[in-house]
Amino acid sequence: MNIKRRERKNFSIPLNSMSDVAFLLLIFIMLVSLINYRKEVKIDYPEAKMVQKTSAEKNLEIWIDRSGGIYLDGTPADTGTVENTLAETYRSAPDTRLHIIADRDTPFEKVQGVLSILQLLQYRVVSFVVKNG
Repeated sequence: MNIKRRERKNFSIPLNSMSDVAFLLLIFIMLVSLINYRKEVKIDYPEAKMVQKTSAEKNLEIWIDRSGGIYLDGTPADTGTVENTLAETYRSAPDTRLHIIADRDTPFEKVQGVLSILQLLQYRVVSFVVKNG
């Protein structure tokens, strides 16, 4: 009995569409990298005559809106939460810069509440964020 062997076919991966796949992957990566993950609260910035820029690394942001609502990195918080978070941040990374971003029409008493927490904790790396006027 004579058994015929099949001839093996040479399989190859088509490389014609590889450039299309690479191009689509590049577009996807570029779009994902443009997404801004920073949460912001809509406020009207106060103006200042002299502005100093700070680095964007190791920042903690406290937002205070017109009605006096406090937001810690974009999420609503009360003064107790702010105090606990600041104390923990200062213990773990004392060089973390704190940015206070308050609306132009925020009553000073609301900002003073946050400043008294900072004074109590002896937090020294603090910046007030303003619009260059």
